[in-house]
Amino acid sequence: MTSELVYTPVSELAPIRDHLNASFKAGKAKSIAFRKEQLLQLAYLFQDNIKPFQDALAKDLGRPVLESNMLDLSGIIGDALYAYKNIDSWVKPDKAPFDINWFPFSPKINKEPKGTVLIISPFNYPLWCMGPIAGAIAAGCAVVTKPSELTPATSQLITDLFPKYLDQDLYRVVNGAVEETTKLLSLKWDHILYTGSGRVGRIIALAAAKHLTPATLELGGKSPVIVDSNSDFDLTAKRLLWGKMINSGQTCTAPDYVIVPDSAQAKLVTALKVQYKKFYGDDPRTSGSFSRICATAHWDRINGLLAETKGNIVVGGEGIRAEKYIAPTIVQNVSFDDSLMTEELFGPILCIIPVPSIEIGLQYIRSHDSPLALYVFSKDSKFRKYGKYISLITSPPNILHNARSVRENTLSGMFFENDVVLQGGSSVTPFGGVGPSGYGAHKGKYSFDMFTHHRSSYSSPSWIDVIMGVRFPPYTDVTLKKVNSLVLPTIPYPRPGESAPFNWKRYVTFAVVFAAVAMNKQRITNFIKP
Repeated sequence: MTSELVYTPVSELAPIRDHLNASFKAGKAKSIAFRKEQLLQLAYLFQDNIKPFQDALAKDLGRPVLESNMLDLSGIIGDALYAYKNIDSWVKPDKAPFDINWFPFSPKINKEPKGTVLIISPFNYPLWCMGPIAGAIAAGCAVVTKPSELTPATSQLITDLFPKYLDQDLYRVVNGAVEETTKLLSLKWDHILYTGSGRVGRIIALAAAKHLTPATLELGGKSPVIVDSNSDFDLTAKRLLWGKMINSGQTCTAPDYVIVPDSAQAKLVTALKVQYKKFYGDDPRTSGSFSRICATAHWDRINGLLAETKGNIVVGGEGIRAEKYIAPTIVQNVSFDDSLMTEELFGPILCIIPVPSIEIGLQYIRSHDSPLALYVFSKDSKFRKYGKYISLITSPPNILHNARSVRENTLSGMFFENDVVLQGGSSVTPFGGVGPSGYGAHKGKYSFDMFTHHRSSYSSPSWIDVIMGVRFPPYTDVTLKKVNSLVLPTIPYPRPGESAPFNWKRYVTFAVVFAAVAMNKQRITNFIKP
């Protein structure tokens, strides 16, 4: 195996898609037993090659083994096994909810694979695409996946191993950069999943629209953290620093900036410095617990933003371009118009924004793009969920106002209380953004659903025309009257602002039943006696 990435010739991309499409249409993936076999093969692909993948991720990203195992490899094997265990129930048709008008037609929802799908993986987690691939296999789709050209060792390893484990008539890896990706996007697919930046996401969406192809975009944005003054600062600092600095900050759900009451900033910074020392010792560069930036161009961008900040660097700030190393960095006293707030950082810089009141921070969040994730730390469940009384900057001393709740009055792809990032490992909730942070979601059954067409199915009995025969011409006044009585509903609720009319029928019915019971009390008593 080689770590030198070999690009797929552009001339071969369309034939690869066509071959997979033909295999799909021939029904090769229809069998549930076949899908389960391929899911197990996907799991064994990684279990059998854990060390090569650890080495590849270390070469591409300077990734510590613990992070590779926790953030990538365990999740991939888990996703494949989760799909394997649940596919039998996932593929079963769902019965439609009972409806008096429609139950004679036996309505149900069948689960049909969408077809041949394209999955484009990000550079920061080059194996992230494998979870959705498990969903696509379970759904019965054919898959072309394109890993990132910025992680050549990992991408080439995937390319070398796929043919040894997975059926090449249905599952293929292609490699390349802009030219190859452009060609892929010119082809017709039945679904596209892209994980990456919003800039490229717009390109993907436009390309998909040309073929009316459904797409799922997992993008990102600046995921904020709100820290209440009533927090466990030691615990908050530990979890916050870990979530920000894993993979050298190159995580789409990583905390991007922290909003904290100005009276609590010093406590938070002190706690962060203590944890920083515990995590990395005197030199993060040699600690063995810290990754590297993926590419020099990304190093230049991050370093440029840091060089222009007006905030105060508390720890870190050093960088070595040749090693693509930027030290884990904490910056305090950052303002909302600072250079570090102009774009998603996607690097190991944690900026702390002190505010006179949390409401000001909430107003900032609400007035900007909805992030992929939003985090809040507090001991107070009312603060986290339903809000609490917080003094506003414009208020006179000792006058308090009710701040809108953090969760109920913000919008984000995901929401997490008192921790960060871990939601990416869950198979039981959807993982995805909203608005500029993306649309659509995956993980677990949501990956299966992403690549599945939920096909409505009905069966009409012959006797139904005893009731529905009035639908057929010729139309007459008599059939019109019957149709109106059959299908035109009468709204059983009062107009908004009006009181409900007295329900005479209900009370008359009750009175008649009560009278009948009273008149026949003796008969009823005799009937129920043993």
